[in-house]
Amino acid sequence: MITDTIAAIATPPGAGGIGIIRISGSRAIEVVCALFGKKPRFADRPVSTERQVSIDPELSADMSPPPQFIIPNSCASSFNESHRVTHGYIFDTVTGNVLDEVLVISMLAPRSYTAEDVIEIHAHSGPIVMQAILEQVLSMGVRLAEPGEFTKRAFLNGRIDLTQAEAVVDIINARSANSLKIAVSQSLGHFKNSVTHAREELIELLTKIEAVIDFPEETGDILPADRAIEVILNIMDICNNGIKQYEDAHFLRDGLKISICGPPNVGKSSLMNRLLEKERSIVTAFPGTTRDLIEESLNINGIPFVISDTAGMHKTDDPVEKIGIERARQHILESDMILFMEDVESVKKGGIALVMKELEAVVPVNKKTILVLNKADKIDRQYLFELPAQISSIPVIAISATEDIAVDDLRRKITQIATSNLNLSSAVVPNLRHKTALKKASVALEQARQNLSGYCFGEETLAIDIRSAVDFLGEITGNSAGIDILDQIFSRFCIGK
Repeated sequence: MITDTIAAIATPPGAGGIGIIRISGSRAIEVVCALFGKKPRFADRPVSTERQVSIDPELSADMSPPPQFIIPNSCASSFNESHRVTHGYIFDTVTGNVLDEVLVISMLAPRSYTAEDVIEIHAHSGPIVMQAILEQVLSMGVRLAEPGEFTKRAFLNGRIDLTQAEAVVDIINARSANSLKIAVSQSLGHFKNSVTHAREELIELLTKIEAVIDFPEETGDILPADRAIEVILNIMDICNNGIKQYEDAHFLRDGLKISICGPPNVGKSSLMNRLLEKERSIVTAFPGTTRDLIEESLNINGIPFVISDTAGMHKTDDPVEKIGIERARQHILESDMILFMEDVESVKKGGIALVMKELEAVVPVNKKTILVLNKADKIDRQYLFELPAQISSIPVIAISATEDIAVDDLRRKITQIATSNLNLSSAVVPNLRHKTALKKASVALEQARQNLSGYCFGEETLAIDIRSAVDFLGEITGNSAGIDILDQIFSRFCIGK
């Protein structure tokens, strides 16, 4: 049972128009009443002896005792109506000085984000004033919230499930309109409803199996094998469709990973800067300038990408360059798409065959790849026109990164290849954690199906497989998620959310 009250600044740090301090817990109203007044002087506040703020000694054992304040009925009544905005002032509890003019919003349990009593103090956003108000709140025996603790309480109090909690982070971190659409769909419970329905069907099937195990004589033909197989196959379809949806469209949320690679001094860093439209990579005339991986987010036509400038691929005795090249090779293996870059003048001199040999030595087979030939402004147009016909296995685009020639064509080709096999049959796209759990559930269900089809082992083994599938689906929604999974999920949140 959650008993303590927590608080944190819920808006980004820095100066701004509005900053919000959020308080959640059973003492939220009591605490704000000790700091709030409708007039800009403590002396003007009516005094009452009916209720006194007290601090839990266990919560404040390591703090100096806070001052005691008499809480007038008028203050408490202002916040006892849910979703009401009250104008007033926050005071320093020691000096009585006004800290800021504020709006206070009360949201009473269970009609709040955490399903607890929640108070939000809307003040002017500045690092000094926000910290001063927060310190006054904490001085009343309130604990500073941990990262994601407000959303974690919403989950623990049953207001949202684990998929909806994860969607909060996805909404905050959305890199495109599509990724926002996916996150909002998940926050509304679309994925949760699908998984919950599948899990409930399996639980019903498991109940019948266990009845057959416990009361074999009384149950008779309560579990026809063909009906059980039908249920299992339906749930496997749900799992496998979710896995395929992740494979097809997860990059809309996570970003598709692109690596720019190739020999040194062919313009990889210049292309990186041109695509980003800012100077991110250092560009010089000397080979080997980029020695380590440089990574940046990029949005092209509504598709999020994570683009990387890698060290030039070549033979070297420099130990630092060797490390950079090895990291580049590893990153290429992990990337979704490769832009293999070469100097078009070198290609004309050495021939296409040599370029393809270099590419095949670096890029894995079946990896989405575009051959980018740079410095097209220095070569005759007839040769550029003939290039695509010489290489039919992969797309070829001749550009000039420094002169911004055909870079828009490259952008269009990147998005075309990225979305060529995109199948958004549903707005729901599981994340990697969900995909892993769906895969485990599908494997367990396949074992159960084989058991029923061949009558290999018996009801006890069948029950074990079905129960495993139920637990794996429960990990997705949080019904059977362990504390390590919860800690991993909520550690991704910022403090105040």
